[in-house]
Amino acid sequence: MAGIGRRASADGRRRHDMLSMLPAVASGLAQLAPQVGQAAPQCGQAVAPPVLSLLYRGTLSGCNYDCAYCPFAKRRDSRAKLARDAAEVARFVAWVGAQERPISVLFTPWGEGMIRRHYCDAITALSGMTHVRQVAIQTNLSGPLAWLDQAHKSKVGLWCTYHPSQVRMERFVERCARLERMGVHFSVGIVAMREHFDDIRALRAALPQRQYLWLNAYDRRGPGYYQPEDLVWLDGMDPWFRYSRNPDMSRGKACRAGSEALSVDGDGEVQRCHFIPQRLGNLYADRLDDMLFEKPCNRLRKCDCFIGYAHRQDVPFYDDFGAGVLARIPLKPPTAQGER
Repeated sequence: MAGIGRRASADGRRRHDMLSMLPAVASGLAQLAPQVGQAAPQCGQAVAPPVLSLLYRGTLSGCNYDCAYCPFAKRRDSRAKLARDAAEVARFVAWVGAQERPISVLFTPWGEGMIRRHYCDAITALSGMTHVRQVAIQTNLSGPLAWLDQAHKSKVGLWCTYHPSQVRMERFVERCARLERMGVHFSVGIVAMREHFDDIRALRAALPQRQYLWLNAYDRRGPGYYQPEDLVWLDGMDPWFRYSRNPDMSRGKACRAGSEALSVDGDGEVQRCHFIPQRLGNLYADRLDDMLFEKPCNRLRKCDCFIGYAHRQDVPFYDDFGAGVLARIPLKPPTAQGER
């Protein structure tokens, strides 16, 4: 990946070669599942189906960061595993390219995707497809950024997490500023551990006020981890934090997962969401329409992760975030994010 910045011309040629192959691959996959996901005409007119959000997580698990709260910290993938992941991603991109219905994509890799060229290539290719509404990825923002100039930036969304133990705040904030200068849409957030409280204050002060700063509750917290005064401050900092720090049971609740959003793995296996391990079918072998259906959530645990609860119909994220929901970008930032 580092070669993108230093050898832009050579890497640009390689990227062009890879991207130019995608339509041919997509054509081959289209023969496996013809006309999948197309809406039937009604009253003489074609009815456009709703945007389908695909949350993709492939084989990649390696990360260049060493965060104590992450089980994938400093894990290195073998060359064979990286090659497998790249082939999986290319197949997924080709499948999306063969569709006609509107699609949005969020890459949620266990590892860091933006240090791997095949994810950059995938985002570039997907952003250039007319039926793709948005393509987003969760990232620590440590990888090169120059490749984004080759993408349709109006469709790209970066979900950027600041990890205080891994990178100087000045560097992270400068990279955020560079994204803004490039015209790339992005969100910024941090895990709200108690030892991060000073970093949260400093990051809020360093970012433009118009930049929404999201917070994730520390998932290994015990009872009383947050004091009442902490919650007043944190809820003032992020008005949607309460859904992370005080999740409720989602079982029986109406959710778009399964009808307007699906989780896909590297083999094309499809689930309603990442947190319900119930197979619906295979993206490459089965008809998409046969896998899409509305059904109340049947998860036995509390829904405490944004990529899960954001799709519930009883919470305001589709209204408050609109098309930016996959990248965690609200339609407008909170009027004031708290100080303490």
